[in-house]
Amino acid sequence: MEYRHSRNQVYPINYHLVWRPKRRKPVPISEVKMRLEQILREAAKEKDVEIPALEAQPDHLHLFMSAYPQLPAHKLVKAFKGHSSHHLRRELPHLLKLPSLWTNSYLFSTAENMSNKTIQKYIETQPRL
Repeated sequence: MEYRHSRNQVYPINYHLVWRPKRRKPVPISEVKMRLEQILREAAKEKDVEIPALEAQPDHLHLFMSAYPQLPAHKLVKAFKGHSSHHLRRELPHLLKLPSLWTNSYLFSTAENMSNKTIQKYIETQPRL
């Protein structure tokens, strides 16, 4: 991931966001995956967030993103979960049977600007105690 620039900042703020469907009821991903990705990318564009990786599973969703430093984490979560739930439930009536599409909980962590291989190599070269 490359450094992003604003008028007076240079930053690589990377986040990993994971959330799951309400009551762990699997969402039929094969039906909604393309539309879900479209909706999430639209929400990202509105917030000026880049999404280099997105993986939707029936029981959870992973979103890797790069965001502007002044965007609060909870607002990003609200934008992605709220936007996707609203549009999917409006477009796919069978999802209205669920009391809500996503749980209130989520995992939100920061990720450094290093690849997994770099981290693994660093760990392997550490002296043994």
